[in-house]
Amino acid sequence: MENKMKHNYKNLEIWKRSCLLVTNVYKKTRNFPASEEFGLKNQLRRAVVSVPSNIAEGCGRNSAKELRLFLSISVGSICEVEAQLILSHELGFIE
Repeated sequence: MENKMKHNYKNLEIWKRSCLLVTNVYKKTRNFPASEEFGLKNQLRRAVVSVPSNIAEGCGRNSAKELRLFLSISVGSICEVEAQLILSHELGFIE
């Protein structure tokens, strides 16, 4: 099957770095309290996974406008992750 994607997300440094962020967040949240399994831990993991996912999805779209939209969504997710990491620190879940 021929790859007709305009942008190959796997070659983008920002996609590679966002995947590293996912790995780091999963490691950091591994020891969250059991009470956070479906709370902050779950929300943080979902938000961080959405970053590289939206970059990839945007690259698979047919227009620059759609790519910009999905990159914008990724930026919003990064802000969400940052806020949740701050809260996790303030609650004593991470250093």
